[in-house]
Amino acid sequence: MDLFQKCYSDLSAERLHKVLELGVYPYFHVLESRQAPVVTMEGHRVIMLGSNNYLGLTEDPEVIAAGHAALDKYGSGVSGSRFLNGTLDLHLELEQALAEFTGYEAAMTCSTGFQTNLAIISAICGKDDYILNDRENHASIYDACRLSFAKTMRYRHSDMEDLERILQSIPATAGKLIVTDGVFSMRGDICKLPEICALAEKYDARVMVDDAHGFGVLGPGGRGTAAYFGLTDKVDITMLTFSKSLASIGGCMLTSKVVYDWMRHVSRPFIFSASITPSSAATALAALRRLQADPERPERLMKIAQYFQKGLLNAGVRIIEAPTPIVPIFTYETMDTLWYGKRMFEEGVYVNPVITPACVEGECLLRTTLMATHTEPIVDEAVDIIAKVLTIKPDFR
Repeated sequence: MDLFQKCYSDLSAERLHKVLELGVYPYFHVLESRQAPVVTMEGHRVIMLGSNNYLGLTEDPEVIAAGHAALDKYGSGVSGSRFLNGTLDLHLELEQALAEFTGYEAAMTCSTGFQTNLAIISAICGKDDYILNDRENHASIYDACRLSFAKTMRYRHSDMEDLERILQSIPATAGKLIVTDGVFSMRGDICKLPEICALAEKYDARVMVDDAHGFGVLGPGGRGTAAYFGLTDKVDITMLTFSKSLASIGGCMLTSKVVYDWMRHVSRPFIFSASITPSSAATALAALRRLQADPERPERLMKIAQYFQKGLLNAGVRIIEAPTPIVPIFTYETMDTLWYGKRMFEEGVYVNPVITPACVEGECLLRTTLMATHTEPIVDEAVDIIAKVLTIKPDFR
């Protein structure tokens, strides 16, 4: 059998061909301007409601200037791993700043957020350990679990009774890691961290929070999910990304000094990957400094997100209400979701269609996200377009 046969005839290929044939393919739209509340995509003006640029710092002059300065000083890359020739003083400055800001003893940066989860979980968990995974955790966590060789056990989404049932079934002598997203990226809900930490203490488990969508959004000054609940001292490892609130690319592990020292010497995804580029490190650090100088920015983000939710509800649009800037709109069926996403793009609003396997059929949605730099007039315009499009019956002819 030809190895490539699946590219022509499996279920994913058939679905792709159908979507392309019907003209509702929603992915790989081309952006021709900066990531901002209003962008240019494929030649026309579009309100951006599909970006994770939560604090709106990708177009901040100080952040951009820091990237230019790093290019001038360090060049375009480091051509090696942190373990060997790839550690800059800039990396150490960024790590120290992140640790101090979040209240952890140490921070370790990686080249991407996805790689950060691989670096943490594959190193800290082995074949005799157990990982307890929320069913709606990010895909990078699931891939990290596979790489770790630990036994992975999934609990129902935010179901603490199910989590405790699983914990009770694990030998008391085994190592146990409970992993959860801080803010779940599809529905915008927040994990039940107080309950998770209490169960971890009861059953001698460690806690890891993927705070990709929580950092810069929740907690005092945007310090994240653990700080939001006042539980930084109870969360053993926090992972965060730079590609969202910090307007760059990369990722970071926040933890104790002893775990940090051990991880830097055994984590294969960290040791055998080139380090984060100078410009990426500099822009992430500059974005962090901007957040520190303007701690009310996360509050502005939440206010504009609540304004958007209220506008949609007043317009009769059914949404999932959550205390985050992620606002999902129900569209239910896969083909309807793709059609609505395409039509909204044509009318001037970019949103992200969420279909199977990211959700079950019948619960598909359009995922929208706000930025702190969105204004009420822009949001009002977007609400009007979304509400108008959702009154139209999808036509696939």
